[in-house]
Amino acid sequence: MLLSRLRGPPLHTGPWRQGVRHDKQQQQQQQHIRSIFTRTRGKPKQKIPTANSTLIGATSAVLAGSLTYILFRNDSIQPLPPTRLRSEISAERCEREATKEKKEAIAANNAEQLSALSFQQENQAEVASSTNTAWGSFAAKFASFSSITDVQWGSVSDKMVDFVLPEWAKPLPDHIRKLQRELSMAPGSLADEIWQEAHDPYLNPEITSSASVRVSSDLCDEEKIFLGKRKKVTTTALAKYLGIPEEEVHPDDVPTIAMVGSGGGLRALVAGTGSMLAASEAGLFNCVTYTAGVSGSCWFQALYNSSISGRRPDRMVSHLKHRLGIHIAYPPAALAALNQAPTNKFLLGGFVEKLKGDPDANFGLVDIYGLLLAARLLIPKGEIGVDEKDLKISNQREYIKHGENPMPIYTAVRHEIPLIEQSEQEQQTGAPSDETKDKAKREAYFQWMEITPYEFFCEEFSAGIPTWAIGRKFKDGKNVTDETGYHVPEVRLPLLLGIFGSAFCATLSHYYKEVKPLLKGVIGFGGLDEMIEGRNEDLSKVHPIDPASIPNFTYGMEGRLPKTTPESLYKCTHLQLMDAGMSNNLPIYPLLRPGRDVDILIAFDASADIRTENWLSVASGYARQRDIKGWPLGAGWPKPTDSPEETGRQLDEAEPSTAAEAQSKLEEAKQDQNQHPGGQSKETTSDSKKGPSDLGYCTVWVGTTEERSSTTDDVPSKAVEEDWQLMEPNAGISVVYFPLLSNPKVEGVDPETSDYMSTWNFIYTSDQVDQVVALAKANFAEGQEKTRRCVRAVYERKKKNREERESKEREARFRRKMRLGVVGKKGEGDHFYLT
Repeated sequence: MLLSRLRGPPLHTGPWRQGVRHDKQQQQQQQHIRSIFTRTRGKPKQKIPTANSTLIGATSAVLAGSLTYILFRNDSIQPLPPTRLRSEISAERCEREATKEKKEAIAANNAEQLSALSFQQENQAEVASSTNTAWGSFAAKFASFSSITDVQWGSVSDKMVDFVLPEWAKPLPDHIRKLQRELSMAPGSLADEIWQEAHDPYLNPEITSSASVRVSSDLCDEEKIFLGKRKKVTTTALAKYLGIPEEEVHPDDVPTIAMVGSGGGLRALVAGTGSMLAASEAGLFNCVTYTAGVSGSCWFQALYNSSISGRRPDRMVSHLKHRLGIHIAYPPAALAALNQAPTNKFLLGGFVEKLKGDPDANFGLVDIYGLLLAARLLIPKGEIGVDEKDLKISNQREYIKHGENPMPIYTAVRHEIPLIEQSEQEQQTGAPSDETKDKAKREAYFQWMEITPYEFFCEEFSAGIPTWAIGRKFKDGKNVTDETGYHVPEVRLPLLLGIFGSAFCATLSHYYKEVKPLLKGVIGFGGLDEMIEGRNEDLSKVHPIDPASIPNFTYGMEGRLPKTTPESLYKCTHLQLMDAGMSNNLPIYPLLRPGRDVDILIAFDASADIRTENWLSVASGYARQRDIKGWPLGAGWPKPTDSPEETGRQLDEAEPSTAAEAQSKLEEAKQDQNQHPGGQSKETTSDSKKGPSDLGYCTVWVGTTEERSSTTDDVPSKAVEEDWQLMEPNAGISVVYFPLLSNPKVEGVDPETSDYMSTWNFIYTSDQVDQVVALAKANFAEGQEKTRRCVRAVYERKKKNREERESKEREARFRRKMRLGVVGKKGEGDHFYLT
């Protein structure tokens, strides 16, 4: 009572108070219902022991650490992308937008140029006057050709067409019209797509890099690095090839071996593949540091260093059997490859880039020839598995970056024809004097160009550029950028294949040599031959078919190149290049460059004129001119035997005039027989059965590093007969020569008489490929052991020279210690003197 009085009367006793009570009752009911579903049945909940909590935490930490290690350390799983700065992301976005804007500008420009072309104006034969670029000129000519074709066949009745044309020729007009549309540069056309991708740095990373001319006679730094890596590989390979424990082989003793192939079209390609396959099976190819080719052998290198072969000659044989059964110029096959995806972009990409990227470029027979060759050689069976990486020589760096394969050297030549500087009197008469003609004849020569995966170089200029910069314009030693700020991509391989094999760009003098044997039976040939030979110096300067051209990287570099460089070179915007077989059908000259230091040169010669031209002898003249020590002067085919008159004179001299003289000659013959019981006289050699003007399947020569005592150029051919000749301390370069000759072990194949082995044949059946490969392998087998002995002898010579050199160095150090008085004393004096 007292408490109730002290509290006073209850507050809020009205209806609001009742509502509050009602809400509390509802809350209590809801809590009761919730407790029914959440209440733990059975035993009350217990706390987890502390030890178990620690174990769970440690396990979680181990799992998290393992997951982190797997994600960031395991190479088989893609690592997480690194955190990128906002500025980098913004710069990349700006670059993409700029590339997109340039593509749009290019498309608009293409559409504008398209409207000016002839086939957009009712197929007229001329282009508007504003179109004067290389691409406009090509488009106009191609449109005219297409229009003429349509007019000609449109005027002929269908029955006549069916009677005149073969079945394969009927769809050709449709193929040509389709190709014309794709090359129209209209928005969405194939050419427009190619040209837009040419400005994409993601597809052509080289377009963002600037290049300059390297003026030096040394090897480029990339090749020097390659040589160091390749030496480790060849050391292991040489030990296996010679059967020597690898730990006993010193890297300095390993000879630098180069393997070269001659020109000769598809004959050289197929035979070279067989030779390389045989060398690979014997273990010799793995010992090679350089390969080099001319013409068809350049085609071999392009295929070997591609995704088609995978650096396996046996796969190359299979590829050739599938692809050489159709002529390169067979229109249905060629046009199908140029019109169907993906081969159309694969083949035409370099062609569009050349004409669009260089307004002064030309498009001729050599370019078409290269496209046709690429359509046969660079496209695998099935014609769908093309790889864009196969189109650039610079991409072949990927196959040699660890020294796992030999470095390929591609060759071409430029014909330097100097302008005749005439006197005022000669200019007035219009007839140069004999002295002026002789001077021009002496100064005309071929300049050798080499292309490796690293550099495009000319030893004559002592200058070169990176291979990925071939095709862009240069001035004053630096590349020139276009209005887009980018450079054109590297020249593609289809156009280079045409240059490497452009033997038809020969001079009129070369052409006459080809047809001369066919005219000997013609009446009056003697007078005609005498007249033509009298004008030979003029004929040797005329090329009836223009060679292909690329931008001249020495343009405007007066005074910065060697004095031997012709002055006319600095004023030429383009270099005209052709088949190196015009100068020498064996690519020997690039391998004689200082720094490459080739010890053994193995040459597979599949030339058509293998005996008459004597290309090894031509190399001897080059070595004399450049004062190259070590080349075996006189190497090559021996000169023809004496005439019948000379032979009769020698027989008359050999016939004894008296009985005493006859008895004396008989005694000499008996004495010589006793000294050589094997049946060979001292005048004969192991190759005497072949005759004095012939060579066997394998011949070895060796040069000398000593100074020549004779200045005469007439050095007789003297092959190596004993291995000790290769081990002389002053021995130079060893040449192992494999000519492609007929072999009785392979019947029915003769390079001289088999029609399909002509240089100008472009069809090889599967059986013919097998036959030529078998012939090349059989010829290699004939000289396989001789080659192995040669390699062993050169290795032993280098080893002996190194050991003698090291011995002299040790002796010199010992004598130096003796002079300093520090012999046998340790810890006294300057320690540098003890080494």
